[in-house]
Amino acid sequence: MAQIHHFDHGWITPTVSYVLSVLGSLLGLTLAVRFRSARSNNERVWWLILAALAIGGTAIWSMHFVAMIGFSVVGTPIRYDVTLTAASAIIAIVAVGLGLAIALFGRRAQNVRILTGGVIAGLGVAAMHYTGMAAMRLNGDISYASSRVGLSIAIAVVAASVALWLAVTVRKPAIIFVSALVMGIAVNGMHFTGMTAMSVVEHDPQAELQGSTATGLIVPIGLAVIFGIIGLAYALAAAPTEEDRAAAAYLASRREAGTTGVIPRQTAPTPAEPQRGSSALGGGSWTYRDRSSR
Repeated sequence: MAQIHHFDHGWITPTVSYVLSVLGSLLGLTLAVRFRSARSNNERVWWLILAALAIGGTAIWSMHFVAMIGFSVVGTPIRYDVTLTAASAIIAIVAVGLGLAIALFGRRAQNVRILTGGVIAGLGVAAMHYTGMAAMRLNGDISYASSRVGLSIAIAVVAASVALWLAVTVRKPAIIFVSALVMGIAVNGMHFTGMTAMSVVEHDPQAELQGSTATGLIVPIGLAVIFGIIGLAYALAAAPTEEDRAAAAYLASRREAGTTGVIPRQTAPTPAEPQRGSSALGGGSWTYRDRSSR
């Protein structure tokens, strides 16, 4: 049985993976709030896609990949199949997107929809994890303890259900932040529980391992994650909030009232014309006659 290290670079990789999962969860929950305040189905679909990218892509998949950088097996190098690695990312994003769509669209039987979406998203997250593990190439035979695998799947389903419940209910920034911290713990807990289920029986190398190293993939994946986070943050900052819409509607109503409102026009009185009379002013008197009476 080969010796396995999950923290080959110390606490750097688990710390970075936790930060990524919290950041992705924070963005995803904030995007879910925008989904609930959207006024059209097109807007809702847009926010749903972005939330799936934030949670499925950043909080879950990128966390998994960063954590795998610290994974090593004594006596054998590790390579990764690029196609399967990319497929695992797609699985995570699609599964989370389906779960969010089931939980967020509609008003009836909300708890049932959250549970259903949580099961689908959780199973998808577990499928992402073990697809990513299947992408590994090493000089050995990989096996898994079924009890640990079952536990990791259960954690994934519970974590996904809680995440969807939070996406449906939370609104205040402080609660969103605390929720993201909890989601980060759940996501990392699922990953490392699944990793402890793994064991490797080393054998003599028969051929050169095919695939890319984790460090070789970190640059393109890291750039994709960084630009993805920047894009999600920009989408949040650029989109108008409910307060912005209310203020714009108020200003528009004021402008409309000022340009289309009809104010009755009153005819100004015609100036009176002084007439010489019997007053003692200036040696005579003055009276006033309105020109309009002529």
